[in-house]
Amino acid sequence: MNKIRYTVYIILLATTFGFAQSDDNSDLESWNTLSLEYEPNKKWSFGLEEQLRLDQNMSEISEYFTQLETKYALTKKFDVGLGIRYIRENDNEGNVQGYENHFRINVDAYYKHKINDLKFKYRLRYQNKNELGIGTSEGDFAKQYLRLKAAVEYDFKNWKLDPKFSAEFFNRFKNGDVDQYNKYRLTVGTDYKIKNFGKLGLQYRYEKGIDVDIPQTTHIIGLKYTYTIKNKKK
Repeated sequence: MNKIRYTVYIILLATTFGFAQSDDNSDLESWNTLSLEYEPNKKWSFGLEEQLRLDQNMSEISEYFTQLETKYALTKKFDVGLGIRYIRENDNEGNVQGYENHFRINVDAYYKHKINDLKFKYRLRYQNKNELGIGTSEGDFAKQYLRLKAAVEYDFKNWKLDPKFSAEFFNRFKNGDVDQYNKYRLTVGTDYKIKNFGKLGLQYRYEKGIDVDIPQTTHIIGLKYTYTIKNKKK
């Protein structure tokens, strides 16, 4: 029971803190994900993900996308990865509104290690997102990011709801050069594995803009279901 309380307290504390930092320029979003993972061996893994995002206090569709990704383990601690994403993004501002087609690619480098019951994970990501059918222009550089994420998870013995926390910073490109941080994310959550069924995830995310006159604050509730297929050992 103490482990349940700890996990619930951490998520509630982060959620309460996030909403306490709200301002007039804030929104509540919902990110709902279905994910299929395939692990043919210890080196390679492949993933297919479908996600639906709601904004405007979860009353309108913000976007939905399909993502394919792969990861390769260089060593026990170092991984590299590649992901591609096709996005249908709802543009509901301005004179021309409707769904736009976007394509995103990301290249990742991962590092992980443990200290006693704490698991640490780090990810460096280069990301490039462009609208399909739109020619390259100077403004497209703002859609490129260098993202740095650090995460920690506490491993309770004989417990499935281990709490996780992460912080991520977005460093944008401008005119082809790395410019400066323009937003950050703080996330707290947990996963629950069900034998022969998959994994259920719940998270709360606080996102804040930086270096703008009126920064946008976003509160995000995330639900995720993941099913993993592994090759059976002979």
